[in-house]
Amino acid sequence: MHSCQYLSQFPDKKPCRVIILDNNVPQISLYYKPIIGDSVPEASRRDWDVSYDLGGTWKEARKIGRKNSSLFKVDVVVYPEVSLKNLIITQIYQVLFNLSPAVEVSFWKGMKLTAQVVIPVYNDGYGSLADKVHPGFLTLQQTVRLPYNMWITGTVGTFNSNRFGGDIKVKHVLMTDERFSFEGRIGLTATDQWDGFRLNYGTKTRLTWDLGANFYWPQYNLQASAKFAQYLLGEKGIRVDFIRHFRYCSIGFYAMKAQGAKSNGGFRFQIALPPYKYKRKGYIPRVTLSQNMGIAYNAGNERYYYKGYRTNPSENIMRDNSFNPYFIKSELLNF
Repeated sequence: MHSCQYLSQFPDKKPCRVIILDNNVPQISLYYKPIIGDSVPEASRRDWDVSYDLGGTWKEARKIGRKNSSLFKVDVVVYPEVSLKNLIITQIYQVLFNLSPAVEVSFWKGMKLTAQVVIPVYNDGYGSLADKVHPGFLTLQQTVRLPYNMWITGTVGTFNSNRFGGDIKVKHVLMTDERFSFEGRIGLTATDQWDGFRLNYGTKTRLTWDLGANFYWPQYNLQASAKFAQYLLGEKGIRVDFIRHFRYCSIGFYAMKAQGAKSNGGFRFQIALPPYKYKRKGYIPRVTLSQNMGIAYNAGNERYYYKGYRTNPSENIMRDNSFNPYFIKSELLNF
């Protein structure tokens, strides 16, 4: 929902606030307040204040009918997936490449239904099951925003890493200094494996969780984070990440240490895929490529420890940063 329709159209000499929603859940606001006596007749992007603060008028504004709501509108998003492993001395890499389209739709505020199918394109060394067309993520997700800059997301279904179950994620951004945020996550999952469209599943559940803090350095769009976590094998450990965010990519490195496991680390990156803008025509399903794809490099070649899962195919470091007000402000100034 937007309190003014376009950034280029303003009420004459009046403040304007734009509220950015994700599945109809408010994320951030862009606020413009004209300066009395300003000799510049047009608004400048430098005059916009971007913040998690929605302003005092949000309670009244959310009653206004929304234009171009995403409710009941279907997206078919094709996710390219590449996996690499280096376990054979006579071969540089074994490769798995899939195209995995997912149907994504929201039926009510904050809800997202994802149903994905994995279509193998090339498989060298990843087993016969990876050669079969099979389901991927099948999830029902609900996000709510609470007061004091807090979001809670709950997800149930089948995830990646051969897991199914439930997961709850909480994020809180400090109101006094939005460079600092805290997050926590807890999940209860069991193993599963698709043999074509037949699901084989286990009954032994695993509890995983993490607690972390983040700091964002706006001058360089640099994010630093530290987490204490329990992974799928029950080992507890610490992980630190440093990520630099750019308009079309996010690049960083990580290091981790857990009890009973060797230290490990590596680098990770996420790259936006063109085209960078998509249009929707009414309720006609929109077919797009994933907005970005990425790879995490495991420098220590660790195969057993430090394992986790994702609950959604679009969950990644670039997506997580897409509503960061400091990042959005820097991009406004670059246009």
